[in-house]
Amino acid sequence: MLITALLAAAIPTNGTTPPPIPATPADSGGYGLLFWLLVVLAGIAVSVVVERLLYYHRVQIDSAQFLAGVRNVLKRDNVIEAISICDATPGPVSRLVKAAILSRDAGRERIEEAIKEVGQVEVPRLEAHLTLLATFAQVAPLIGLLGTLAGIGGTFRRLQAGSGFAAPVDLFAGVWQALYSAGLGIAIAVVSYAAYNYLVSRVKAVVLDMERASTDAVKMVTGSGDTTVIRPG
Repeated sequence: MLITALLAAAIPTNGTTPPPIPATPADSGGYGLLFWLLVVLAGIAVSVVVERLLYYHRVQIDSAQFLAGVRNVLKRDNVIEAISICDATPGPVSRLVKAAILSRDAGRERIEEAIKEVGQVEVPRLEAHLTLLATFAQVAPLIGLLGTLAGIGGTFRRLQAGSGFAAPVDLFAGVWQALYSAGLGIAIAVVSYAAYNYLVSRVKAVVLDMERASTDAVKMVTGSGDTTVIRPG
């Protein structure tokens, strides 16, 4: 009697059996080494994007307001205070202006050389790690394709080992492994490429501020009206 009641509770009243649970890669050995390699690449890409966004947010300042403050201080011949303002302000613009102030007595050519020397250091800092994102955008889909081939190859290997027969759970797990690898590889490529283009635009904006600040700094410390654009770096 008890057994009959348990069977009645386990089997639906309409006589149908419950649908089988879909197979996943974890059911037959995991997602594959290449899938986890893509997970590592995704983590690195996210960390690079976050670090670059924080860095650009920190170094990009209101250069017009900064230069106006330094100019007012220099008009009072207070060079020490002007240098202190530069030291207290983060970013490459302030370091370019500081270099121009420190070289103010060496002539215009030396001032421009000092600005270019600082620019040669600051521009690579702005572009740091961006090539990594560009590389991920190109490599991730290829790694995903390799993961796809590995998953499909595992499916055929199980068929061969079973003389043409294999459990459906084993076959579906290989297909899911292939799809997950391909999908993750494409997702990493899309995000990395979009982030790379956006970050490059941020770099260009900062470099443009550096060029404007360099020209204004030369005029400010030399007292000339020359509007020649100085390209740092």
